[in-house]
Amino acid sequence: MSRPPLTAVLREWGRIGCIGFGGPPVHIALLRELCVVRRGWLEDREFEDAIAATNLLPGPASTQLAIYCAWRLRGVAGALLGGASFILPGLVLIIALGALFLAASPPDWVLGAGAGSGAAVAAVAVHAAATLAPASLRRATHRRRWVAYLLVGALAAATLGAWLVVVLVACGALEITFQRRRSSGGGAAGVHPWPVLAAAGAASGGLLALAWVAFKVGALSYGGGFVIIPLMQHDAVDAYHWMTDGQFLNAVALGQVTPGPVVHTVAVVGYAAAGIGGALLAALVAFAPSFSLILIGARRFDRLRANRAVRAFLDGAGPAAIGAIAGASIPLALALTETWQVCVLAGAAVALLLTRRGVVLTLVAAGAAGILGTALGAPLPS
Repeated sequence: MSRPPLTAVLREWGRIGCIGFGGPPVHIALLRELCVVRRGWLEDREFEDAIAATNLLPGPASTQLAIYCAWRLRGVAGALLGGASFILPGLVLIIALGALFLAASPPDWVLGAGAGSGAAVAAVAVHAAATLAPASLRRATHRRRWVAYLLVGALAAATLGAWLVVVLVACGALEITFQRRRSSGGGAAGVHPWPVLAAAGAASGGLLALAWVAFKVGALSYGGGFVIIPLMQHDAVDAYHWMTDGQFLNAVALGQVTPGPVVHTVAVVGYAAAGIGGALLAALVAFAPSFSLILIGARRFDRLRANRAVRAFLDGAGPAAIGAIAGASIPLALALTETWQVCVLAGAAVALLLTRRGVVLTLVAAGAAGILGTALGAPLPS
């Protein structure tokens, strides 16, 4: 295996960070094309093992895969440089767009674009869950329990808000119990109480609360970035009143149409809470667990993948997370206030679920519909 110079890591990971529209499948494809096919820096088996290992970790898996590949090539320096290069282009873009959408008096066309694209977000959540569910079901050790975890996760996302993480952890712990009853062998991995404590959040507002919300986003997103949407919505809109429902929908839409992980959404929440400083703090805290997990645990990935307790935990938490992604569509849809937004949502659902259009294209089309509707006199959300 050749060792590329750090300048190559900076250039190539930054390029993927700039063109990585479309979420984790696109990020994985671009990293594989770079590291395996075009440059031969990693063997195909190595790359596939890296995908499997990062999918066992909480947090944005494609971001962790980018950090891991850079670590594999150039150690700690490569991981830090490659990860930052992958994250920063989308982060800069989403903060700039967030500032535009959250301005005190944005022009009507901006508000219309946000109301249109935000209206489609609930359909994007259902699409994300539908994309993840088949592979998860194929891996399930017990299909009836898989369905039960899925339904519990959906119900929790629709009703519990801040306590969703507790439900995900409980599903994982329950599955460990079920599987240990069937077999006493295998390694043991404890289920620690810190995720439950994190779910409660900080009691007061301010930067401490923002850091706590960002930590939950970065450390507890089992099953993909969308699982943290209902948690963020509760904190940003209901608990701390940093944003309105409409502004939060705009933030989620921006997280989808910009390159990089949907976790970037937390930067818009941070901007709403405390300006540029809040956006940067939220991003730093949210992505810190990904870097930490790779830098501390990458050498132990083989043992992690072989650990039965870890796999059992994800057998429970994984389907619950997928259910939570689907369940998030309910509060997102209920946040819509205008009839024309419901029509845009219906159109987005048809585009994503029936005609199989891409997420970015659908959100851009929904934003364009919002601009057109506003120009024709459609009322803007209050």
